[in-house]
Amino acid sequence: MLLYLSEYLTQFESGFNVFSYLTLRAILGALTALILSFIIGPRMIAKLSLSQVGQPVRELGPPTHLPKAGTPTMGGALILTAIVVSTVLWANLENRFIWIVLFVTLAFGAIGYVDDYKKLVLQDPAGLSAGKKLFWQSIAAIIAAVSLYLLAVDPVSTSLLIPYFKDLALPLGVLQIAVTYLFIVGFSNAVNLTDGLDGLAIMPTVLVGGALGVFAYLTGNVNFSEYLSIPYVAGTGEILVFCSALAGAGLGFLWFNTYPAQVFMGDIGALSLGAALGIVAVIVRQEIVLAIMGGVFVVETVSVIIQVVSFKLTGRRVFRMAPLHHHFELKGWAEPKVIVRFWIITVILVLIGLASLKIR
Repeated sequence: MLLYLSEYLTQFESGFNVFSYLTLRAILGALTALILSFIIGPRMIAKLSLSQVGQPVRELGPPTHLPKAGTPTMGGALILTAIVVSTVLWANLENRFIWIVLFVTLAFGAIGYVDDYKKLVLQDPAGLSAGKKLFWQSIAAIIAAVSLYLLAVDPVSTSLLIPYFKDLALPLGVLQIAVTYLFIVGFSNAVNLTDGLDGLAIMPTVLVGGALGVFAYLTGNVNFSEYLSIPYVAGTGEILVFCSALAGAGLGFLWFNTYPAQVFMGDIGALSLGAALGIVAVIVRQEIVLAIMGGVFVVETVSVIIQVVSFKLTGRRVFRMAPLHHHFELKGWAEPKVIVRFWIITVILVLIGLASLKIR
């Protein structure tokens, strides 16, 4: 929106042309989201507390979580507000990818909101049933997947790129729809499973989202993509503004979510952020790199799968509790230690993922 205003003002003062630069708009997008979070955060937390929208704590969970009962939840609304406002202000709204990413983010946020509302406001412990949640997630993911498939203009857009190898890709054709669906829905639920400790999910989301922004910028620049021997996909550079807004909003939320948390993001935040990472990775053609950089999310999800399968088949549990972060808590690790170590692991994985830009 402000891009169009700056273009209009350029005819009167050439200095306004600086706002046409993508990198500057990305920086301003991150700062806008961060400042909005700081401004809105205290008011939203107070309102949630007043409405008694507090987090229930499972009796079977780690005993250290019992004091967290009643902590305001649905703070993901703060993240979504900051992301959407910042993106609309600084992104080129004629870019088709921006609208697809915003659609996925808001659609999954709406699903999470309904689930949180039923649990916290209507006091329905079941919330939105797993079947209904997956149904609506599938609808949103399929709409986005089909849209991207129909917008594909070259074979690269429907191929699965193998990182660290030059010009190695698996042509998928219409199967790209299934891959897109799996990454959107899969990472949405993976981030949701990881969101169990104060700040545990949001910082890896910020790190991975920021790295995907780098891929978006390079993939959408014909010169950089040619130099790095990565696919050029016209229009993806604008996704950098969205990723920057996500990073800024995430850091702003972390200000209030860091241990001990003043607010939790809830499903409205976790589902939407995970889906956002998935759709961005698909657009910039870095699905496998996302699985590497988001390794913490992947391992947390796999730990739940292993736990469930093992218990059903043998009656035994592999971990003391799943997801994996609870296992380490029950082994005696303090919550901040689990959180920071998972952050450190994510930093390492993000660097490994970024290395794929040169190791080919």
